[in-house]
Amino acid sequence: MAGTPEKMVNYIMDSCVDCREDDDHDYFMEDFFLTFNVFMTVDRLCTLLMSYYNETVKMDDRYHGDEAGCDKKATEQKRIRVVRTVLRWVELLPQKMGEENDLMPFISKLRSALHSDGMLSLLAQFERGLENSDNLLLHKNTARKKEGPSSMLWIQHSPHLARISSSSRQRISRPTPDDSEESRSLKREPLCPSTDVKFKVFYPDRSYCTLKLGLGSSVSEIAKEASEKLSVNPEDCVIFEMKSTGEKIIFKESDTCIITTISHNGRLFAAPKGGIEKLKPLQEQEGPNSSSFNDLEIMSSREIALQMTLYDFELFNCVYESEFVFSVFKKNHFPGKIVGNLDCFLARFNEVQHWVISEICLTPLLSKRVHILRKFIKIAQHCRDFQNMMAFFGIIMGLSNIAISRLTQTWEKLPSKFKKLFKEFETLLDPTRNHRTYRLAVSKQESPFIPFMPLLMKDMTFIFEGNKTIIDGLINFEKMHMIANTIRYIRSARKELFVGDNLPLVKNRADIRHYVRNLHVIDNQRTLSQLSH
Repeated sequence: MAGTPEKMVNYIMDSCVDCREDDDHDYFMEDFFLTFNVFMTVDRLCTLLMSYYNETVKMDDRYHGDEAGCDKKATEQKRIRVVRTVLRWVELLPQKMGEENDLMPFISKLRSALHSDGMLSLLAQFERGLENSDNLLLHKNTARKKEGPSSMLWIQHSPHLARISSSSRQRISRPTPDDSEESRSLKREPLCPSTDVKFKVFYPDRSYCTLKLGLGSSVSEIAKEASEKLSVNPEDCVIFEMKSTGEKIIFKESDTCIITTISHNGRLFAAPKGGIEKLKPLQEQEGPNSSSFNDLEIMSSREIALQMTLYDFELFNCVYESEFVFSVFKKNHFPGKIVGNLDCFLARFNEVQHWVISEICLTPLLSKRVHILRKFIKIAQHCRDFQNMMAFFGIIMGLSNIAISRLTQTWEKLPSKFKKLFKEFETLLDPTRNHRTYRLAVSKQESPFIPFMPLLMKDMTFIFEGNKTIIDGLINFEKMHMIANTIRYIRSARKELFVGDNLPLVKNRADIRHYVRNLHVIDNQRTLSQLSH
């Protein structure tokens, strides 16, 4: 199926509004609202809906008498369809879609239009529909204004290691195994372009300044603030990431939301043009110089996996569904939009890999290495039991890293039971037949679960690159349908809230929680290889 955006909107209004949820027309409507960001903006869609609302059905001159009122009835029917369409949109628009702020002005405009047109009964129906929706953000708009300034995040060494202020607590409807007052204060809320963040920008002399800007700020805005200390014009200031390997990633002036793209041990630098070649990483970027074996030894493997899963679900639940689309379809095509939540979620996967490698490589004694290797396999097993495939694969891929796989003496002394278990886990990494082994294993999972997101991103990229978005001037809606299916899968994964099981109280639960949220790692592969012996 293909068509112009205008034709699709008219088709929805005329054919899909009154259909049942199991009807093919309803699937078309759902696919449209899940993917329209690819080919049109929210503002454009709202304009088309408002134009449809304002259309007056012309009366056929052949009709007289009682038939003369048919245009009024038809016009009212159009307005009813607009209201029902918007309510369906809101119903399909969970709190994780990221369009609420764009949609609010249109909802206010539609309210005013219904009131001025005297359609008070329809207005009341519209209000009830909004109140009954699951999208709390649509009817928390006024409450936010009373809370004062937006929440402040302090971006520490890594984008996903953020301390969230008490004003940014995320309320949850049911208790979790982690539901203490302290843990609730750590729960994340989704990032948005206006979220204020504090972060450090380093200079060539190793000093730094702390900036406070919106997360969606451009590199040119960061350069303007950071260039004052360098005594250079913002145009002559280069903003770049210094990785722990010494690699330098120079950002373009138009780049936005760069804070969440910084690697775990990476640092943001500002320097005059032509003055970055000889710069080297900071000493602190090297990472830890000793393992946390003594801490890990007294921690329950199951509790570590539980706390990892709770934290990973926080990150996962913060990702707007639209971010998957923005990321795959190149975020520079969507001005004003960010993929910061997705950046943080994917960064956690890399962090877990490096954590596993770092801990084993930093453990010098063979007996302790065997012990910690066995512990990581047990943690991976519990993560799989909790259906946390991101953490599971992060651990297994860390254990498969060359710096760990070549530790022959360590692997030889590992009990056969754990060798067999690890081999079983490795089969899920088999990429043959489009990762068939993994796909079969997770096909029976029910919500809540965390899928292996890099593979889903690969699937969406394949859809994007293998199918044209526009064919002969028309939107290729079959491509939109494939994208919508992937989003539906992601939605099904977090349909239910993860609460874990009835685990016994662990005395050091707070310590474990703090540990898994503040991992210290070495993310330089060369350093890890040198430590591997």
